[in-house]
Amino acid sequence: MCGITGILQYRSPLSEQALQQGTAAIQHRGPDERPSIWTNSERSVGLGHCRLSILDLSSRANQPLAYLNRYRIVHNGELYNYLELRRQLEQRGYQFLTTSDTEVIVAAFDAYQTDCLQQFEGMFAFAIWDEKEQILFAARDRFGEKPFFFHNSNEQLLFASELKALWRMGAPKEVNPAMLYNFLTIDYTSNPSNPQETFYKDIFKLPAASYLLLTLPTRELEIQQYWQVFPESNQNISEQQAIEQFQHLLTDSIQKRLRSDVSIGTSLSGGLDSSTIIALCHQITNQHYSHQAFTASFPGYVNDETTNATLVAQRFGLQQHLVTISPDSIPTLMETVARHQEEPILFSNVLAQYRVYETALQQGITVLLDGQGADEILAGYHKYYPWYWQELYRQGKLKSSGELQAARGLGITQTFGIKRQIAARLPHFAAALQERAKAKKANRFIDLEPSFAWSNKQQLYYALPSTMDLQGALYFNTFVYGLEELLRYADRNSMAHGIEVRLPFLSHPLVEFLFTLPSHFKIKEGWTKWILRKATTSLLPSEIAWRKDKVGFDTPQKQWMQQPSVIEAIHEGKKKLVEQGVLQPQVLHQKIKPHDVHAADNKDWKYWSASFLFD
Repeated sequence: MCGITGILQYRSPLSEQALQQGTAAIQHRGPDERPSIWTNSERSVGLGHCRLSILDLSSRANQPLAYLNRYRIVHNGELYNYLELRRQLEQRGYQFLTTSDTEVIVAAFDAYQTDCLQQFEGMFAFAIWDEKEQILFAARDRFGEKPFFFHNSNEQLLFASELKALWRMGAPKEVNPAMLYNFLTIDYTSNPSNPQETFYKDIFKLPAASYLLLTLPTRELEIQQYWQVFPESNQNISEQQAIEQFQHLLTDSIQKRLRSDVSIGTSLSGGLDSSTIIALCHQITNQHYSHQAFTASFPGYVNDETTNATLVAQRFGLQQHLVTISPDSIPTLMETVARHQEEPILFSNVLAQYRVYETALQQGITVLLDGQGADEILAGYHKYYPWYWQELYRQGKLKSSGELQAARGLGITQTFGIKRQIAARLPHFAAALQERAKAKKANRFIDLEPSFAWSNKQQLYYALPSTMDLQGALYFNTFVYGLEELLRYADRNSMAHGIEVRLPFLSHPLVEFLFTLPSHFKIKEGWTKWILRKATTSLLPSEIAWRKDKVGFDTPQKQWMQQPSVIEAIHEGKKKLVEQGVLQPQVLHQKIKPHDVHAADNKDWKYWSASFLFD
């Protein structure tokens, strides 16, 4: 886990000073060594690296790493199956000077070229320079856990783990008004139709599950997707077979993510996902697993999960650290988190996540296992119920299945009315109506300065799943829009403290398997995450495995927004957006409305968050 940078110069020699400054700007991502740079003899290529030592703590594994007198690599992330791949490569005659996963990546590239990516299980963003062929090969992991930003001009290609490094190396910093418009009107933090787009003009991100090839002599830049899941239900698999395969794949994922030469802890929310990880870690012998867990705690808040989290901690003998946040600290904390995130944050729970990772660092933990991704691949949110009911209704099975009644018995209040029935029967017609309604809502966003709204309203990014069923909704949120935002929050917040976060539910063999399962393995008898609950019934307290409520990672945002210091900070943020011609001046006279994290009208928090784009 590290920070990477690079410059490929097309004409004049590159500036080593710019490369050094860009690399130093992200030293928080790799605080264990001084920022290191390398340039080739022609100074047409330069690579930079900040190291967070996780595997092979010796200086032999420092980067930029040389291999076979031909390659140089900079790597951010972890290759979880590097031991297995190393043995395969050794059988092919490859030799290694380190015990790091980085050397395995570059050797695999030499052996398999771009097909090496099919061999990798992990989270990564890396760049390999091939001096012989004069080619840069860069790639990003399947889910986009690790970032890779780039700026390509007539003079050079710049790339880095974070935007601030690009800016220090000379990339322009100009806000992308279309992205800002979509964020303010429909809460979008990325463009589902163009995964390369960012909140800044002419700065792009390499999409998840994609690689980049740049041939320096011709300046030809190619971006290709190397992996995709194709949902296809296996109707013949039995309940027992599915549960056993799920247990095997998740356990294997956790075993690989416990490979480390430093201490490992866990996030613990009190929910099913993090509790499952802890239960399985308890079964696996690993000398680096610290049995330390970190919980965001909000005493007195209605959705505080400390009680459930403590129940799990006591069950498995964990040393639990409760992380609290003073409302008075919110303005300073928001400014700090916004500086690390670099793009707007939609919810205040991102601030709590930042503090959890900060506390882990203070306790000497370098790696944390976290449950992110489970809700998207296992239908953990209540919003997925209507998608499943719609699927059953179209099949003529909704009434006989008893799913509506079962959900009601578990306290689910969502309805399945005429609009959903029409969507089931006429999905394309319903989608068109929904897109039109969303556009009208965006057009009625009266706080925007008219010229800003007019120039961007034709670029509404709203999108729907390609298939109007549960599998379609899960695929959309996992691979098109939704999960990427959460992964960005986790990466920037963890790396701000030099903490590596590993996500066992985002093992691609596990995810591929889950997308072969029929929908009733995800929602059944009214229960979301049915297969996960069944798989952990014997491992977890029943209060956790069969919890009826779904809290999510919630924070007392409404209470925080009532603090005078927060009100003043939001007002200053709105003033900045007025000065930039984004909001109309009259918004400065509107009373700031405190709202909960997931409230429909959360515009004041968004204004505050968006204002940091112009710092």
